[in-house]
Amino acid sequence: MMARLPGLVWVVLTLVVLDQLTKVWVHATLGLYDSITVIPGLLNLVHVRNEGVAFGLLNDLDLPYKPLLTIGLACLALVGMVFYYRQLQPHERLARLGVAFIAGGAIGNLIDRVQQGYVLDFVDIYWGTWHFWAFNVADAAINVGAILVFADLLLVKRHVPDSV
Repeated sequence: MMARLPGLVWVVLTLVVLDQLTKVWVHATLGLYDSITVIPGLLNLVHVRNEGVAFGLLNDLDLPYKPLLTIGLACLALVGMVFYYRQLQPHERLARLGVAFIAGGAIGNLIDRVQQGYVLDFVDIYWGTWHFWAFNVADAAINVGAILVFADLLLVKRHVPDSV
C-alpha cells in the first residue's frame, strides 16, 4: 500500500520526518537556550521556542489562547495550499513540488504547535551582532517551497495562445 503513494506525498512525509527527528535530537542534546557553535561567526545550533508565527511574529504577544490562534493560522495556511495545489496543472511540476515542500514544513511545525504549544527552532545564522531569526527544517522547507512556487510563476514559460 505505501509504495502506491504519489511521489509528492513522499516528499511531504520525508520533510515531516526529517523535521521531527532533528527537533527530537535538539531537544535531547541542548537545554533550552543552550547553543553549539558549528561555524564560528556564522552558524550555531541553539534551542529556542517560537510561540508566535513566521519570523517570530506574535512571539511577544501575551494572549491566553495564543497556541489555538497559531494552530488555527497554520491550519488555514494548509487549507489555502490545498486549494492552490488543486488549481495547478499536471505540467506545473515546479509549483507542485513547491507546494509539497510548503505542506511538509507546515505539517512539521503544526505537529509542534499541537503537541507543545510552540515550535522548536534551532538554526541560528549570524554575522557579528546581526542574527537572523532562528529556524528549523520545517521553516527551511517552507521557504524553499515558496521559492519554487515563485520561480514557477515568474520564470517558467507558459503556453499562452497568441492574441488574434
